[in-house]
Amino acid sequence: MTRRLEPGKLVLATHNAGKLAEMRDLIGPFGFEVTSAGELGLAEPPEHGTTFEENARTKAVAAMHATGLPALSDDSGICVDALDGQPGIHTADWAELPDGSRDFAMAMRNVEEKLAERGATTPDRRTARFVSVLCLAFPDGHVEYFRGEVEGTLVWPPRGKLGFGYDPVFRPDGYDVTFGEMTAEEKHGWKPGDDTALSHRARAFKAFAHDCLGVA
Repeated sequence: MTRRLEPGKLVLATHNAGKLAEMRDLIGPFGFEVTSAGELGLAEPPEHGTTFEENARTKAVAAMHATGLPALSDDSGICVDALDGQPGIHTADWAELPDGSRDFAMAMRNVEEKLAERGATTPDRRTARFVSVLCLAFPDGHVEYFRGEVEGTLVWPPRGKLGFGYDPVFRPDGYDVTFGEMTAEEKHGWKPGDDTALSHRARAFKAFAHDCLGVA
């Protein structure tokens, strides 16, 4: 049985400002006192996992051990079918520059160039999905996982300046706009008491809220 998490202090195990903003938007209504690993100056643990679950656990457990508090992490990425699931768990790595900063405009170009090399120019060859795995680590070492996915198609050129990462090239199924053209509320598509959820992170968070927070 999934363990309940009582409201109180919670560490979001991330140094990514965009991800932090989204996770704060999602958890804001539930009465937690939230801080992040980045705000606390915690070191980013090396991620050597081969799955989103393994890397999410690495981040959550590291933040939990450093603070003694429950820690919630997210490991997420975009998996492109024509690229055999790449970049997948290496989604952020494709944006990394020599100085350690990240350029997602470059990363999106890299994806587009690789699609062109494989002749993936029509929508049916440009299918992809965003994946998010949340890991909740309790101070006693117990962990829980919650996974969310959203299917879509990659567009080019990028559209929209909202969101972050690869959002401007991802058009979710059933929509005419990209995540980069959606407000946070539109992208998440979920709030307490609502049965819908659009983004991968919102779908993972909805499972977390249902199982750990008792939200219907």
